[in-house]
Amino acid sequence: MKQVKQTVEYLIQQCVLYLEQNSFSKARIDHFRSLWKKGIVPYMAERSILYYDPSVGEKYLLSQIGNMVESTQKTNIRCIHILNDIQTTGTVGKRFCNPCSLTFSGQIGQLMKELCQHLESLRRNKKTIQHYRLNLYRLQAFLESHQIKEVKDIKEMHIAKFLATQTNGSVRIASYMRVFFKYLYDNHIITQNLSESLQHYKWKRKEKLPSVFTSSEVMQIESSIKREDSAGRRNYAILLLASRLGLRASDIANITFNSFNWECNKIRLIQLKTGREIELPLLANIGEAIIDYLKYGRKKSALPNVFLYTRAPYAALSGSAISVCITHLIELSGVNTVERKHGAHSMRHSLASRFLENREPLPVISEALGHSETSSTMFYLRIDKESLRQCALDVPSVSELFYEQKGGFYEC
Repeated sequence: MKQVKQTVEYLIQQCVLYLEQNSFSKARIDHFRSLWKKGIVPYMAERSILYYDPSVGEKYLLSQIGNMVESTQKTNIRCIHILNDIQTTGTVGKRFCNPCSLTFSGQIGQLMKELCQHLESLRRNKKTIQHYRLNLYRLQAFLESHQIKEVKDIKEMHIAKFLATQTNGSVRIASYMRVFFKYLYDNHIITQNLSESLQHYKWKRKEKLPSVFTSSEVMQIESSIKREDSAGRRNYAILLLASRLGLRASDIANITFNSFNWECNKIRLIQLKTGREIELPLLANIGEAIIDYLKYGRKKSALPNVFLYTRAPYAALSGSAISVCITHLIELSGVNTVERKHGAHSMRHSLASRFLENREPLPVISEALGHSETSSTMFYLRIDKESLRQCALDVPSVSELFYEQKGGFYEC
């Protein structure tokens, strides 16, 4: 949104209008209005500032709060953020979530930017490119802190020191750096192929079994949810979509009203992970749970997404929020989760386990879980203990003569 000159009084009116339209409580709006009139309005009047912009709000906060923020001052900060959001974007962001601006600078930063543009030309996934930007930005910040401003000055020891500072995911971070230094070498920007120093950072794939819950445990988790309030009704519908249909958290978050065909009792959506369309049956208990949430739990919003936060502004739930929600529900259910993962994907694994118990063919399971290839579904075969037990061969008995040959243990 193009920023225009606005008085703070006019901007406050726009903020109040937006908050009312987005179902903020009257008490909350009155509290914000009181803080504006006691804070930013007299601040601008005393300094003869006619028009508001985010820099004015920043200076106001510095004059009132400084560098140390107390819990009682957070609402005052929120008030200024609301003014900034309405003026710059026309909407209010969720809480204090401000995306970090990744700015590449200098020769090294310019080359990092060129790599990201190259990846875009190769049509890499946007999320993948964002991971590259984040980790390359961290590398740039590390190099700047060590007074390294040109790629010719980067040595293997600098790379090793940087990776030593990364406590989590060093192998993944090394893969991004490997691509960056190989790009520099292939384009004759550096003479030494520094990517070779990262070859020993490799994934060590460990065989592991998916975490699953039995049918009775899943029923216990579902029945433990209290549905007296809006959050409970929403969470119950979310859990059923995960436990009964095996939907991923990202797909549950992206469900819209258009995803439902109530006449044919079908749910149709595009999977975020695969980009593949999937059609699933709208089971009676799931349909009833969603209707109950829509009638008595969902807040008023023009958003097409079905599942929203329960606190204003009522934005759509993200995939990560769905995952946290399901994890919390499982923990509260009383089901034993020792040595078992208990996130959204565990419900998907549990559904696959029940399919195998019912002797469903792999193509049927693959279609139900939305796998693009049956080979992906074969991952779940290792949890079908009963079928694996049938494949086991009897261990032949060993004759006593085997132990007695050459005198047996007596000879020792």
